[in-house]
Amino acid sequence: MQPSQHPEKFIVPIGPQHPALKEPGHFEFTVDGEIVTGASIRLGYVHRGIEKGTENQNWVQNLYLLERICGICSHIHALAYCLGVEKLANVTVPPRAQAIRILFAELERIHSHLLWVGLACHFIGFDTLFMQAWRIREPLMWLTEFITGNRKTYGMNLIGGVSRDLPEGAEARLVTVIDKIEKEATAAVDAILGDGSLRARLQRSGVLSPEQAKAFCVVGPTARGSGLALDARADHPYAAYGELDFQVCVEEGGDNWARTMVRLRELMESIKIVRQVLARMPKGPILAEVKDIPPNREGLSSVEAPRGEVHHYVLTGTGQQAYRWRLRAPSYANLQSIPAMLQGMTIADAPISIGSIDPCFSCTERVAVIDKQSGLTRVYGQEELLEQYRGRFA
Repeated sequence: MQPSQHPEKFIVPIGPQHPALKEPGHFEFTVDGEIVTGASIRLGYVHRGIEKGTENQNWVQNLYLLERICGICSHIHALAYCLGVEKLANVTVPPRAQAIRILFAELERIHSHLLWVGLACHFIGFDTLFMQAWRIREPLMWLTEFITGNRKTYGMNLIGGVSRDLPEGAEARLVTVIDKIEKEATAAVDAILGDGSLRARLQRSGVLSPEQAKAFCVVGPTARGSGLALDARADHPYAAYGELDFQVCVEEGGDNWARTMVRLRELMESIKIVRQVLARMPKGPILAEVKDIPPNREGLSSVEAPRGEVHHYVLTGTGQQAYRWRLRAPSYANLQSIPAMLQGMTIADAPISIGSIDPCFSCTERVAVIDKQSGLTRVYGQEELLEQYRGRFA
């Protein structure tokens, strides 16, 4: 705790290393007693230069790089990249490949939301449900390992389709695992809904109004928890989502409880989608032929990751490589809402409010600034960049 310029107030730092943060990020909260009166964010601790790295590899090699943007959303990043490149190549992906892509996108959403439920409970000291949520999630990880050989970085996407078909017996095993997850997750949800102390801890904390949510352009469960019905799967369907029946889960509270309810409801919706995909899984090929892609073409794709909208931009170059590739991950928008969420709340609300947006810092890191006078390189968060360059673009 550090004294601020105002002697009656203090600055409380959280991070970059903190038990409530699974990745390094630095938050500074100005407090008056226990009440938060201001907040700032500093990111940049895991900037890896992935955007630049894509310029030195071909289209297929980039897939292995982009799958590692995020350990939780590996499939969805590779899918977004493939959709963008396929638009440039005028490729029609076979229906079976589209179905397998959706299948893994929803399996990824299920395991991501179960992981989040566990971590959220851990942040507020409910470690029994933390362990239960991760126990429920584990059979799904075994299942993806059975199908792809990996628990997380599946390697399923290829430009034009998917890299492998479902092995023999996979569909029956999927049904068994999904049935078990639904039964056990329903019991966990009932435990959450019936816990008065948990509800009291999460309601009316970390409040983000619909107006604030629009102003910060938040996405995913963060937006839907503030009453905004934004979901790329329904707003501009991709793959085979336009043929499926599912509900966009929206809550009106705008607080940590509302964002929790959105994820719990989406968990059940994803189970419903997986069943639909398995019931109507088409036969046929899983990969289309891809011809050379001309240079100087632009492609843009938008998909719904577990945390919200992911946008991938591609500008083609020569030699079957990207001249420029750009990512806009959901945490980039959602993190900017943290100061507004915590204004007027107690400092004890900070860990769960930060966790409520399920931040991914490795997806978010973008910019390094070099000081010409000193020659030193410093990585900035968005707030510091806005302050440094304020007025230059007015």
